[in-house]
Amino acid sequence: MNWTQEQIERALKDFRVLLFIIWRMIGLPQPTPIQNDMARTLQHPPSDRFILEGFRGVAKSFITCAYVVWRLWLNPLLKVEIVSASKERADANAVFIKKIINTVPFLECLRLTDEDRKAGLKDTQNLFDVHGATPDISNSVKSVGITGQITGSRADILIADDVEIPNNSGTQKQRDALGEAVKEFDAILKPGGQIIYLGTPQTEMSLYNELQKRGYKVVIYPLLYPETPKEREDYGNNLAPFIAQKYDKDPEKWAGKSTEPGRFNEEEIAKRRLSYGRAGFSLQFLLNTNLTDAEKYPLKVSDLIIADLDHKETSLKWHWGKSPDLRLLDVPCVALKQDYFYRAFERSKELAPYTGTVMFIDPSGRGKDETAYAIVKYLNGYLFLMAVGGYTDGYSDDVLRSLALKARFYGVNQVVSEANFGDGMFTKILTPIFKEIYPCNIDEVKSSGQKEKRIIDTLEPVMQQHRLIVDAQVISEDFLMYEKDYQYSLFYQLTRISKEKNALGHDDRLDALTGAVAYWVEEMARSAELGVQERLEEQLEIWMDPDRGVLWIPEVAPKIKPGRQYFGRDSNILEGFFSGR
Repeated sequence: MNWTQEQIERALKDFRVLLFIIWRMIGLPQPTPIQNDMARTLQHPPSDRFILEGFRGVAKSFITCAYVVWRLWLNPLLKVEIVSASKERADANAVFIKKIINTVPFLECLRLTDEDRKAGLKDTQNLFDVHGATPDISNSVKSVGITGQITGSRADILIADDVEIPNNSGTQKQRDALGEAVKEFDAILKPGGQIIYLGTPQTEMSLYNELQKRGYKVVIYPLLYPETPKEREDYGNNLAPFIAQKYDKDPEKWAGKSTEPGRFNEEEIAKRRLSYGRAGFSLQFLLNTNLTDAEKYPLKVSDLIIADLDHKETSLKWHWGKSPDLRLLDVPCVALKQDYFYRAFERSKELAPYTGTVMFIDPSGRGKDETAYAIVKYLNGYLFLMAVGGYTDGYSDDVLRSLALKARFYGVNQVVSEANFGDGMFTKILTPIFKEIYPCNIDEVKSSGQKEKRIIDTLEPVMQQHRLIVDAQVISEDFLMYEKDYQYSLFYQLTRISKEKNALGHDDRLDALTGAVAYWVEEMARSAELGVQERLEEQLEIWMDPDRGVLWIPEVAPKIKPGRQYFGRDSNILEGFFSGR
């Protein structure tokens, strides 16, 4: 494809023209209005240190790679360093930059010659120079992972592309480490240089929020115009003017509409809402991190008690505490800000075997849902979470056998499965496997009402009374799941659930825990009524036995006949107590 000299000259002056040409050359359609505005923001940034936040899939990395080419075209002496969470991601950007240079005909002026290579200029995929550069310890383009060798070279432009990902920002310790790592960028940057962050917030305590406290400006491009005045207020001056000006002029017309209607229509947006859940969608597509309202997310891990639990017996009494010395610093915590795991303030030395153990199984529905399970033991009014997990292989024999082996390992005496799916089909195929491996009682229950409300209403009172004790190993194993895919983490689900429908993209493990807790809550309620009657009968028997004596028991006192002598268990005479004198 040939381009006129006039077009080339316009591209030199206006990055958006070059972006249009590059898009056409690599077979992409014309840049959308929002992509063009991103290009304008890169060419005319609000600061020499700024953050460009764009929703997932807006092509912010591609646009910025094209911007790097444009800057090198204007000045081949510039040095650019690209940093990403992984070296592979950073290398992919460098490869794309080189592809642009090799694809666009009039950018031949940036391609190395044989003389350049003989002079020592680099020409590898992820570390290369452009024609016009001078041999230097710093190359025209260098790519590196955030944990790699960032220092050792200098840069005029530093691109930090998605340095924050779930694997390095899930815990406060990781967030602190990431915050320290990016401070090295200032040691790399040449005087008068530019640092550009490209990213999508991964947590409510995002690095991009912290960077604003360090003087960085931010420009936010969400997928939707603000849906409410409160959302508009949350964005403040950070909302891209391209979006803010339209919304502010006529909020009723634009509220909740797509900012990219050509690529993301209402149907496509609805699919993503369902897939990511409300909390995930707010972060990944609305770029709104103002979601830490305590009333919105009522379940806190700080209400739990964390301990190393024995499988057979445990302490009869537990005391919860939240002092700094009880905080578990070496346990990875993926909860919201200022919400941490704590060990018990005190636990009794008296031990007893668990009263019983239930395994609740939530069969997988459709798509990427898990067949999730939770195993909870009970003793003396306390619930003990021993294990939680899930399988994405549906109802395969391997999954069913694995569930049966888990039940046998933890000594489960009651299995309960969710019966809403398949009209009890899951229980029918589960029963023969358990009969073969580990025979035990298997029941099914049906749940009704809104799931999110049911989960919170079941767990909140138990947790706030500090009656749920969690085995420390559950947290460690759950964090491994978080690193693979945070949406399947129990503690991510627990701390991000709200009473709004579809609050989470996946809630299978949390739902399984809720089912196990609900089983014991109902069992405890039934046992309490029966226990009152049994206690009364037992005490009456003691009273009627002259060899054992009688205790002063308020429930029994009205049934005692006046005028008789009664003896306490300690032989304390209560003579005449009920005689009326």
